[in-house]
Amino acid sequence: MRALLRALPDIVRTVGGLALDPVLPKTAKIALGAAVLYLVSPIDLIPEFLPVIGPLDDIVVVVLVLRYAAKRIPRAAIEDAWPGERRLLDRLLAVR
Repeated sequence: MRALLRALPDIVRTVGGLALDPVLPKTAKIALGAAVLYLVSPIDLIPEFLPVIGPLDDIVVVVLVLRYAAKRIPRAAIEDAWPGERRLLDRLLAVR
């Protein structure tokens, strides 16, 4: 959980970068765009002011969208957009 919280800025940068990539499929872009909108929206399932669990809904939504998009986007494009550790990216995408 802590690793995911620390990776949130990397996740946001990756999702934002992939959403703007002109080569990616439209369905993946729409999903990524929706994730970005959810992240910047002031309306959350769990309020942000609650310690530890506040950002949890953001992380869950983004991870699920990233996994959905990863099935439609070439792995190399995701790796190029990812600014953080490769090990954490593999964990987010559930690569074993």
